[in-house]
Amino acid sequence: QVQLVESGGGLAQVGGSLRLSCTGSGVAFSDRAMGWYRQAPGKQRELVASISPGGKIGYADSAQGRFTISRDDAKNTVSLQMDSLKPEDTAVYYCNHAAAPWNSWGQGTQVTVSS
Repeated sequence: QVQLVESGGGLAQVGGSLRLSCTGSGVAFSDRAMGWYRQAPGKQRELVASISPGGKIGYADSAQGRFTISRDDAKNTVSLQMDSLKPEDTAVYYCNHAAAPWNSWGQGTQVTVSS
């Protein structure tokens, strides 16, 4: 059974930074494209960053230039460095397969950006 555990969220000020981490069990990240998603109140969940097994990276327009996704397959983790945070980045952040999300989402980690 796939289990995903996200951590690292919290309260940040506009312009600040946070680093999110996701650890998986029951599945090896090494041969899968992984992604970070977010869901803001009243909005659909959206993919903000992805990284392929070979390291090809993609970002949503909203994340481009501010967020950096990385992976450590030895530790079965994927991380998201978020800089220059904006109030509109406020959301619950989740990690999952970037192309075909598993049904078992983690609890997510709340990111709140205040001005």
